[in-house]
Amino acid sequence: MRKLIGVLLCTAFSGAALAQTPPPQQATKPPEQPKALTVTLPSTGFAGLDQYRASRIAVYTDDYGQLARYRAANAALQVPAAGENRVVFFGDSITDIWKLDESFPGKPYVNRGIGGQTTSQMLVRFRQDVINLQPKVVVILAGTNDIAGNSGPISNQDIEANYASLAELARAHNIRVIFSSVLPVHNYTPKSQDFFAQRPMERILALNKWLKDYCAANNIIYLDYFPAMIDDKGLLKRDLADDGLHPNKAGFAIMAPMAEKAIEKAVGAEAGANYQ
Repeated sequence: MRKLIGVLLCTAFSGAALAQTPPPQQATKPPEQPKALTVTLPSTGFAGLDQYRASRIAVYTDDYGQLARYRAANAALQVPAAGENRVVFFGDSITDIWKLDESFPGKPYVNRGIGGQTTSQMLVRFRQDVINLQPKVVVILAGTNDIAGNSGPISNQDIEANYASLAELARAHNIRVIFSSVLPVHNYTPKSQDFFAQRPMERILALNKWLKDYCAANNIIYLDYFPAMIDDKGLLKRDLADDGLHPNKAGFAIMAPMAEKAIEKAVGAEAGANYQ
């Protein structure tokens, strides 16, 4: 009997010990790394433009207006001094590459151009890069990249709406607006072929007509570069832009005095409180 009881007790203690022993842990899988997102954009029909748009996906998703570009420069810029006629040149690559200090030496002119931008992107950064800088005048040169579809297809009507929004924002902050005509393009060099094909002349002409009419109806100065820069075929003169789109030194030499004259007119109008 004692022997039987001992066997039973041993069995019980063994069972308890087994019950208290944790089961062996199964090997855990390492967390899966996120997979890179592959985005395929619809083709524009132009390999160069397709490649450009693909390279800008991070911009379009993370900082559409590219506010980071001038944030530090804006913070470092002092408020205008008393009597200072600060002017902001606001636009795309044509403004971005313009050496304002060479074209307008000694003038308090601020360059806030960003290459490749459309009016939709410019509208996003207008407060930071124009309004907050408290200029007397803003010179806006844009539209060519909208027509090309840099940030997606857009109609002339929607480009016009963006222009109107920029003007209304400026007006609300007593900033005199100068709208520049969209520049002509040419196809006289190998580098110019795609730029020219992406920007149908009929769309440029239609947008410029709207700009001229809008400026006349809204007391805005229209800076019409177009007639001074075209040849007898109605295209941008060959010697003013090597790639058919971006003015070279000779191109800016034509544009600078025209811009200065428009600025003088705008400052005079602003001083006379003629901007209703």
